[in-house]
Amino acid sequence: MILLGSTGTIGVNALKVAQKFEIAIEGISAGRNIDLFNDQIKLYSPKKVAIMDSQDLPKLNSRGAKVYVGEEGISQMIEESESSLVLNALVGFAGLKPTFCSLKYGKKLALANKESLVSAGWLIDTSKIVPIDSEHFGLWYLQNNKPFKKLVITASGGAFRDTPYQDIPSKNAQEALNHPNWKMGKKITIDSASMVNKLFEVLEAKWLFKTDAIEGYIERTSNIHALIEFVDGSTTAHFAIPDMKLPIAYALDLHKASTINIIPNIELEKLQNIKFEPIDTKKFPLWNLKDTLVKNPRLGVILNASNEVAVKKFLESKIPFGGIRILIEKSLKKFDSDLLYLKTQEDILMLDKEVRIFANSIL
Repeated sequence: MILLGSTGTIGVNALKVAQKFEIAIEGISAGRNIDLFNDQIKLYSPKKVAIMDSQDLPKLNSRGAKVYVGEEGISQMIEESESSLVLNALVGFAGLKPTFCSLKYGKKLALANKESLVSAGWLIDTSKIVPIDSEHFGLWYLQNNKPFKKLVITASGGAFRDTPYQDIPSKNAQEALNHPNWKMGKKITIDSASMVNKLFEVLEAKWLFKTDAIEGYIERTSNIHALIEFVDGSTTAHFAIPDMKLPIAYALDLHKASTINIIPNIELEKLQNIKFEPIDTKKFPLWNLKDTLVKNPRLGVILNASNEVAVKKFLESKIPFGGIRILIEKSLKKFDSDLLYLKTQEDILMLDKEVRIFANSIL
């Protein structure tokens, strides 16, 4: 397999699962964590390695593997690979080109990069994609081609779920990074606190399951990841401890994953506090965008680009937490026009660039 983003949370777990399943690692890519990347190269002996920045080449110990550099290097590694599977665990908009490249060359795509579907879902053949996301994995596990009325995804509520709504806008990055249930990367942890992550997942579900009937609720334990309301009147829920190795395992080898133990089963007697809460738009005002995004999903390009700029500013202490919402809303207002012209990857890249320039110019 080819693994993009091997040093992140998903990537590290994917390597563990691949080793357990005896899947050969043909190629891996990383961003700036070259020390961990070198350790992974030593442990997994890939034939191909890719890094984002040529400045890191002096620190890289490729151990004889072919080295690729930058966006074009990642695309070249995918094109030249013999592997039938690509796992895209890159963070942010940087994952879009590798998604298109993987599908272009006929690879099965295990997709952890949310931004690909958020920014370009209408251009992507999702029949070739296996989602690596606890919510969408749960929906897939439950649906099994049965007719349904509504999909439900859950949110933990993030770091500020118990914070008075009037205090949330002034919060800082250290406070926002304190996720109650999951150990994740910085960006997705901030997106969880703002509820942008759940907006992303709604758009992903729209494309993956071809429906607009999607709702979100807060379930504080993160033990229920998704529910489906079926046409027959029944509702089923997917229970599992919060551990990404489960969706990763199914993406890598469905048959093997279903026949061996991947994670511990939930101890049902410990589930004393399961309840579903509506997402409070006073605490999470960006959730008000949900229905608009479902109706006009091309707005996902603007949402994603402005959010990436906003989260970067927030992590650099240039804006408070409330500035994320302000920046996103101003960007949507600025570019909220007819987006039907977005018919190619190049169109999306151009709009993404324009939104980033605008978002960086405010606040």
